[in-house]
Amino acid sequence: MIRNLAAGVQAFTSNAFLVSGDPRADAPPRTEDGEPGRRVLVDTGSNFDVASRIREHVDDLDAVVLTHTHPDHVGNLAHVRDAFDVETWGFDTALDEVDNELPDGGTVTMGTAEYEALHTPGHKDDHLCLYAPDAGVLFAGDLVFQNGGFGRTDLAEGNREALIDSIDRVYGRVGDDLRELHVGHGPSVLTNPSQDVELAARSARMG
Repeated sequence: MIRNLAAGVQAFTSNAFLVSGDPRADAPPRTEDGEPGRRVLVDTGSNFDVASRIREHVDDLDAVVLTHTHPDHVGNLAHVRDAFDVETWGFDTALDEVDNELPDGGTVTMGTAEYEALHTPGHKDDHLCLYAPDAGVLFAGDLVFQNGGFGRTDLAEGNREALIDSIDRVYGRVGDDLRELHVGHGPSVLTNPSQDVELAARSARMG
């Protein structure tokens, strides 16, 4: 089960996804044996009480995985660390927000699925996408969005050519097997999400 805990929040925040159990959107929240799998928060969001929202669904948290470390994605991190005594995984352990390295090509279990980490710079140097090939689920952070939107490149570490290369890499990896696209801002895409990734690649070249 994948839940966006930032849904309905009016403050400036990224999405924050709680992953537990089977990753399919239509699946029950727990596995057949009643276990939630590895309970993971993908990005913490900012400016809202995410810990309370986590506790509405699970009694503890096993890990935090960061797509990148822009403030809107990690603003709640200190609170989450305090509330759950949990460590983080991300691309660059030189950053204070990242306790453990998740390198390009590395894997991390979230819920009951194994996700591959894809280093995707262009929006920010430490940006990761997370793809579960068996489930067809992609966490895209701020690389791509619904309807062909793509990440800003006018901020520090932004680079349009690198972003285009990253989008191309992700599209080449997920192809038409993608079933769910969960993004850093806005709604998830559960219908033909590979088309949105392909459109983002074209839009980034034109923008």
